Amino acid sequence: MPRHARGFDVEQALAHLQRRDRRLAGWIRRIGPLEAPAGWRGPFDPVDALARAILFQQLSGKAASTIVGRVEAGIGSRRLHADTLARIDDAGLRACGVSGNKALALRDLARRELAGEIPSTRQMAWMHHEAIVEALVPIRGIGRWTVEMMLMFRLGRPDILPIDDLGIRKGAQRVDGGETMPTPRELLARGERWGPYRTWASLYLWRIADLADAGGAKTNRSQD
Repeated sequence: MPRHARGFDVEQALAHLQRRDRRLAGWIRRIGPLEAPAGWRGPFDPVDALARAILFQQLSGKAASTIVGRVEAGIGSRRLHADTLARIDDAGLRACGVSGNKALALRDLARRELAGEIPSTRQMAWMHHEAIVEALVPIRGIGRWTVEMMLMFRLGRPDILPIDDLGIRKGAQRVDGGETMPTPRELLARGERWGPYRTWASLYLWRIADLADAGGAKTNRSQD
C-alpha cells in the first residue's frame, strides 16, 4: 500500500472533472476555482478531531463551539484525549452542555484510544480510506459521514464521495436538472466518472447546492 499524502493536485483534479463531465464543467466555469481546505496544511490529531466531531453533532457551529470551549475549560486543556477527558466526570460534562449520549461517545472514544484502537496520523498515511472508515465507525457516535468529512477536510484524500449527504445529492440534482434528488445508489453510479477525484467533485456539488439556496452563502461542513 503506497503512502498517502495529505492533499492532492487540485489543478489536475479540476482538469479531470471538466474533461469527464460536461454538465459539471459548466458549473465549474460559473463558480470558478475553489481553494484547497485549510485543514490539509495544519497539524492533525485524529482523537482530538473525533472528539470535536462528536461534540459538534446536531448543533449549530456557534452552539457547538461554546460547548467545546466549556469542555476545554473544564479539563484545563485544548487537547481532547483520554488523559485530559479523564479530568472531568459525567456530571461535569453535562454542566458544560454535553448530552448523555455524547458523554458516552466521548468515553468510548477514550477507552478505544487507551486500547490502541485509534490509528495515528502516521498510521493513517499508509491506510486505504475504506480501512480508516472500518477502523473508526465502531466508535460510539461516529458514523461513516463523520469519517468521510475527516478524510476530505483533514487528510485530503482525493476520491471520497459522501453519497448519503443531502447537500451532495442536491448539488447533483441541480447539475443534471432532475426533478428529484438522486438516491445514494444512483449518486454512487453517477460519480464513477469523477474518480479518482470525487472529493473535488463533492466540494463543487456542495457549492452548487449552496447557490440553490437563498443568498448562496457557503455552508461550513467541517469543524475547522
